[in-house]
Amino acid sequence: MAILDQFKLDGKAAIVTGAGRGLGQGIAFGLAEAGADIAGVDVIDQGETKSGVEKRGRRCTTIKADLSKADCVPHIIDSTLKAFGHIDILFNNAGIIRRAPLTEFTEKDWDDVININLRTLFFLSQAVAKVMIKQGKGGKIVNTASMLSFQGGIRVPSYTASKSAVMGLTRLMANELAPHGINVNAIAPGYMATDNTKALREDEKRNAEILGRIPAGRWGTPTDLQGVAVFLASPASDYVQAYTIAVDGGWLAR
Repeated sequence: MAILDQFKLDGKAAIVTGAGRGLGQGIAFGLAEAGADIAGVDVIDQGETKSGVEKRGRRCTTIKADLSKADCVPHIIDSTLKAFGHIDILFNNAGIIRRAPLTEFTEKDWDDVININLRTLFFLSQAVAKVMIKQGKGGKIVNTASMLSFQGGIRVPSYTASKSAVMGLTRLMANELAPHGINVNAIAPGYMATDNTKALREDEKRNAEILGRIPAGRWGTPTDLQGVAVFLASPASDYVQAYTIAVDGGWLAR
């Protein structure tokens, strides 16, 4: 197979969580441009995502689901199979963040973040893995990790805990699913211009501090993740397992 052909996703069906906006929407568009049909999962309206995927010549089904509760998983699986007949790619992108000092952090803010960022991520991956194993054609699972998979951060204890766990869970899932031809990897976005970082970007002091440490000199955008997303979802990454790739403009190098 020619090298550029290895990046094609023609005929593949991809589930992308948190596809309604931001990084998830950008990833959905990137996978669609590479040839994949998209099952977008979000609790918000996905009209813009659906339109964007279809403009790129691919099919898109939108699934409304509250990922804070794992009981949404069967609905996601059933809806995707009904739309496309198979599942080849799972992109666990959805995530939330809560900010407060450690000494003031609430149980609700802990549970809300862990439930979406880690608990449902695991149970959705488990369900998709069962489908992929039954299909017998392998597959790709990609998780969204974070800079705080590598660092501690401040004022975001549940986010740091969840994203550190995502990196560890990526390794475990790869170990168990590799014999079935399923690759499990993760992307760790750097500081991205999304809703999650709105408060930081609006804080003049913190914004300057963050930009001062990024060698690239700017915040990342959803399009910055598209190349690595397509790579990890495609045959080009068939021998990449259990790895978390930082897309951070050089942040971790400083």
